[in-house]
Amino acid sequence: MATKQKQRKEEKDEEEASTSTPLLTLTLPRHSTPHKPLLLLMSLSASGAFLVAFLFSFLFFYTSTTPTSHAARPLTKLQHDVILLISSDGFRFGYQFKNPAPNIRRLIQNGTEAETGLIPVFPTLTFPNHYSIVTGLYPPHHGIINNFFFDPFTGEKFTMATHDPKWWLGHPLWETVVDNGLKAATYFWPGSEVHKGSWTCPSGYCMHYNGSVPFEDRVDAILEYFDLPSDEIPSFMTLYFEDPDHQGHQVGPDDSEVTRAVARIDGIIGRLIKGLEQRGVFEDVTIIMVGDHGMVGTCDQKLIFLDDLAPWLKIQPDWIHSYTPLLAIRPPPSYDPAYVVAKINEGLDSGKVENGGKLRVYLKEDLPERLHYAASNRIPPIIGLVDEGFKVEQSRTGNKECGGAHGYDSAFFSMRTIFIGHGPQFARGRKIPSFENVQIYNLVTSILKIKGSSNNGSASFPESVLLPSA
Repeated sequence: MATKQKQRKEEKDEEEASTSTPLLTLTLPRHSTPHKPLLLLMSLSASGAFLVAFLFSFLFFYTSTTPTSHAARPLTKLQHDVILLISSDGFRFGYQFKNPAPNIRRLIQNGTEAETGLIPVFPTLTFPNHYSIVTGLYPPHHGIINNFFFDPFTGEKFTMATHDPKWWLGHPLWETVVDNGLKAATYFWPGSEVHKGSWTCPSGYCMHYNGSVPFEDRVDAILEYFDLPSDEIPSFMTLYFEDPDHQGHQVGPDDSEVTRAVARIDGIIGRLIKGLEQRGVFEDVTIIMVGDHGMVGTCDQKLIFLDDLAPWLKIQPDWIHSYTPLLAIRPPPSYDPAYVVAKINEGLDSGKVENGGKLRVYLKEDLPERLHYAASNRIPPIIGLVDEGFKVEQSRTGNKECGGAHGYDSAFFSMRTIFIGHGPQFARGRKIPSFENVQIYNLVTSILKIKGSSNNGSASFPESVLLPSA
């Protein structure tokens, strides 16, 4: 055991060595050109470590933003298309520029990237978004409308450990793949442990969630599938990492701890690439790397307290299904939801409630249509939208808190995450406009050339992203 741990440490040190040299602090606009005289002088006078990072950035930013080929590249070793869908939880768009991240940038440089990020669904929370990615459905249609919620008829509670299929609607990709006679494998993904339709979370092809499993072990387990005979390699696989979401919540998106977490994820991606290259299949495998949402900093002064609304309406804690950043209220039957909304907004608009102007409350059917957050009886009748970085609490507690959060309006840029596609059907060095993550389902079914289920994505979207078959 000690020998194995020593070997893993040596491998980890080797993977992260190329990401351990920090860039000098220098803020550039997203589309800045790194060859301006001032930057050139700085790079020449800086340390050798910065010069290396500068040269890498030079090559990266000068990569063509147009496809370098006009047709999908043929497979050279694998006998069928294989897709590996990777999620790095809470990977806010822009994190990839926090340090050199050579492995992630290699995927970007030689693949297709959403240039200004992937747009999550609302609410910008982990379970709703992960399940939207694999079903192509908005939360009211796939049923996972929050990380925690209640059935309004039975009072049953859904948690992130709930695997009863009655909660999980739609047809996730692993089920779709199996329905089409292909093999699928999941190494963690919300919903993947649910026995649903043709998917039974088969032993050896479906890992039950355990957050203590080292990231290295997760990658190595995926790589072992590529040691099988070619016709037994699963056509679709998922791989999930909790970072950098964990660090973002603790310290906020701008802390150096998040930068180190991104470097760690980059090292893990490097381990994956190296393993695929050793097996001669890296260029054949389609890698789709995404996050589920972004992250924004929150601090003590950005608070709204429901108890401050007492002069207009006393809101009881048992009315609240979710406080923040998504405020969800289900008042008792004796209260008309429209009356509750009117009284809350009256108080918020009075100027007498601290930060009252930073919260707006709606009947769910009156929410902006772009949020797609009304068509489910699981959604409480009253929804409050809070401004970016603000939080809602019941009462003043005196607790000090300053960290990071997500769950806000998906229109906030801080909620965006990454989309990187690398493989035979993704053009090299191409930038595409941002899009909602419900489009990914159709991308996967198009690459695998299988029939998918009805969803909220556009049937024509894959044509705008993928190279045509040769």
